[in-house]
Amino acid sequence: MKNLHNLIERKILKKKIINKIEKRVIVSFYKYFFISDIFSFRNNLYKLLVFFNVLGRVYVSEEGINAQISIPKEKYLILKKKIQNFDLSLRKIFFNKNQENYLVEPFWLLVVKIKKKIVSDGISNKYLNIIKYRGLYLNSEKFNKMYLINKKKNNAVFLDMRNSYEYAIGRFENSINIPEETFKNQIRNILNFLEPYKNKKIVMYCTGGIRCEKATSWIKYHGFKYVYQLKNGIIGYYNETKKKKIPMYFKGKNFVFDARMGEEITNDLFTNCKICKLPSNDYVNCSYESCHLLFIQCFQCFDKMNGCCSQICFSKLEKKSKNRSFL
Repeated sequence: MKNLHNLIERKILKKKIINKIEKRVIVSFYKYFFISDIFSFRNNLYKLLVFFNVLGRVYVSEEGINAQISIPKEKYLILKKKIQNFDLSLRKIFFNKNQENYLVEPFWLLVVKIKKKIVSDGISNKYLNIIKYRGLYLNSEKFNKMYLINKKKNNAVFLDMRNSYEYAIGRFENSINIPEETFKNQIRNILNFLEPYKNKKIVMYCTGGIRCEKATSWIKYHGFKYVYQLKNGIIGYYNETKKKKIPMYFKGKNFVFDARMGEEITNDLFTNCKICKLPSNDYVNCSYESCHLLFIQCFQCFDKMNGCCSQICFSKLEKKSKNRSFL
């Protein structure tokens, strides 16, 4: 079966969404469940999302679905119900809403991809049952309680299961992180990394919860007994603490994998601008496309360097722009 896909150029789509004035809601959702006919599932889902003018990135595989999308605000509740009725296994799927006061449009096209895994983890063990082994869920109140007790008793380890560059700009105080830039590498090293803490409570958190589902399952499968995870991740925690009007202990920025590159939770700064070394927590990709380095840059240096990571890239970009003008 042929995959349905977009036929319009990406540049045109980007211009189209930037010029639109409609209000959109950014949401993420995931679910581990078995999909038998993956091609039909993918194409039918794609048609549904196109009909509701959804933009974003959706991964489907035989193990489930993982989505980060934006929806026109007036269509959000209708689409939410449609997705929950799309498959019996999606009836109780949770939608994690992101902050609405964003300045940059996160998506300008829709991509629905069939993948081997909904999160690349490098695990080939066919006996790992996510539902059976995953860590116990903690809502915001239970997480806060355990977090405060740990400050006094040091009876737990709070493990940030995000990549090192995500952890750099925002985190729970005193949490630890496996210093890797991919989840696959973190999973490869997690058992050795946590071995000294095997008799302690292990509390994991990540952006929206999906990486903790796999990571907690993996360590429980290998004999770790006291394993917990923050339900719905940092995004869900932030929303729930606001709703319940309870303390919120995450500090800094929550990195997101779209054009925004982060949602500010608090104004705490943990990193410095690569150029001027002053405090900043704003990620950019180097404007010189052949480099495209992800790095921290303050607004002042962004303007001064035209978004480049170094004087070398700045000079190359300037030269390229002059050559284009000449042509």
